[in-house]
Amino acid sequence: MREPQPTRILLADDHALVRRGVRLILDGEPDLTVVAEADDGAEAVAQARELRPDLAILDIAMPRLTGLQAARELSRTLPDLRILILTMYDNEQYFFEALSAGASGYVLKSVADRDLVEACRATMRGEPFLYPGAVNALIRNYLDRMREGRALPARAITDREEEILKLVAEGHTSQDIADMLVISPKTVERHRANLLQKLGLKDRLELTRYAIRVGLIEP
Repeated sequence: MREPQPTRILLADDHALVRRGVRLILDGEPDLTVVAEADDGAEAVAQARELRPDLAILDIAMPRLTGLQAARELSRTLPDLRILILTMYDNEQYFFEALSAGASGYVLKSVADRDLVEACRATMRGEPFLYPGAVNALIRNYLDRMREGRALPARAITDREEEILKLVAEGHTSQDIADMLVISPKTVERHRANLLQKLGLKDRLELTRYAIRVGLIEP
């Protein structure tokens, strides 16, 4: 009988040291193998499209595209790809955004040596993997919504607007952003004006503060 093929993994994190440590954990398992690495979210999307791995492990805080933005794009374009978020943030907001972006699990870097291998296996079995604090957050959120009879709030801005917000906050000019996204500078300016209006902000500085507050970039 043929041996089952190991799960092919794409690993994305902007810190080479973290990638090295995570790769050591994963490549030490016979049923898991890292086939590609990326140091930002946009490269992760490109690598996934080219190599078609079984599983993508994405850090949240990365340049160009965050792990959450990359997860949304990959869920849309490669629906069979399983996604895990690996993060230092024990944060309910990111956790719920990760689930809505299409991730099957959320693993804290602080306990990756304990949880990551099982998270990969659970995800490939089609099971969600949640760290203990996330389970508590899910239950609490569900009970709150039941008690108050409310649905989850809709996102204020579109995926494209979020993409441009992140790039503006990282200090790129309209021309830079236009070149990166293959759109016109005028389109970038229109999106930026829409962002300022929707979010009730005045200028680039306030956009940058907002991007930090919602976790698109690190302070």
